[in-house]
Amino acid sequence: MIGPPKLTRFEKARIVGARALQIAMGAPVLVKPSENVSRPVDIALQELEGKNLPITIRRTLPDGTYQDIPLKWLQEED
Repeated sequence: MIGPPKLTRFEKARIVGARALQIAMGAPVLVKPSENVSRPVDIALQELEGKNLPITIRRTLPDGTYQDIPLKWLQEED
């Protein structure tokens, strides 16, 4: 794998935003949300932290090629 073995803050923002939009539009939730969590963004963050999202990150390399990395292979940045 080329690039950081962690999920960058930009990738995290993109994933959470896209997943929150899906949830807001009626997509099924992949985790059981806590009682105090009701916003789609908070639910999407819970799904990301639980590594329940079947998402692949595509990182474009300097030579124009790309690399597909499953989300479960990446560690979340602190």
